[in-house]
Amino acid sequence: MLKIKTFTFNMFGVNTYLIWNPDTREAAVIDPGMINEDEELQLDNFIEAHRLKLMHLINTHMHVDHIFGDLYVKNKYGLEVTACEDDAFLGERAATQCRMFGLPDNMAVIEIDRRLSHGDTIDICGENVEVLGVPGHSPGSIVLYFPRSKWAITGDVLFRGSIGRTDLVGGNHQLLIDGIRNKVFRLPENVTVYPGHGLPTDIGYEQRYNPFI
Repeated sequence: MLKIKTFTFNMFGVNTYLIWNPDTREAAVIDPGMINEDEELQLDNFIEAHRLKLMHLINTHMHVDHIFGDLYVKNKYGLEVTACEDDAFLGERAATQCRMFGLPDNMAVIEIDRRLSHGDTIDICGENVEVLGVPGHSPGSIVLYFPRSKWAITGDVLFRGSIGRTDLVGGNHQLLIDGIRNKVFRLPENVTVYPGHGLPTDIGYEQRYNPFI
């Protein structure tokens, strides 16, 4: 059974997930949001302490708060940036995104090396993970569904009692609602939801109580 560790990084409180197989020690980092050396060290120390071999760098989407640490992870661990091709333009506009939030605009372009699409299946630490394309928060927002572990890593698609904002470039409220209803809410009720911000929840709870759906 895979294990998961949550780090909360940067001024936006992004949940960065580290997933690993305790038998093989293979690991994946999802949405590396580290914005300074202290946060980078938190991730590195955990990887070293648990003797993990980082194999994957995956972004649920390419908004700047979720990609702050991409180049650090890519260069230190020799990994490809994996994300949906529909968000490639956001990685190219990383500096512009920073300016939108009043941050220094010296952030380098983040290129997607391995491009995912809806319906893809990828091996993450020995589990076949389904890629659900759920645009609306961004054009390339994806949900990673781990059927054996009973997890859905939703990025900014779905939160506990809320949904992602749709007023940024490429956002579409109706697309997001439709995608949650027709893709995410078709997952089993006991699937744990690990969102891009905030606390975990589960599919059944959100089906019953999320006021935005």
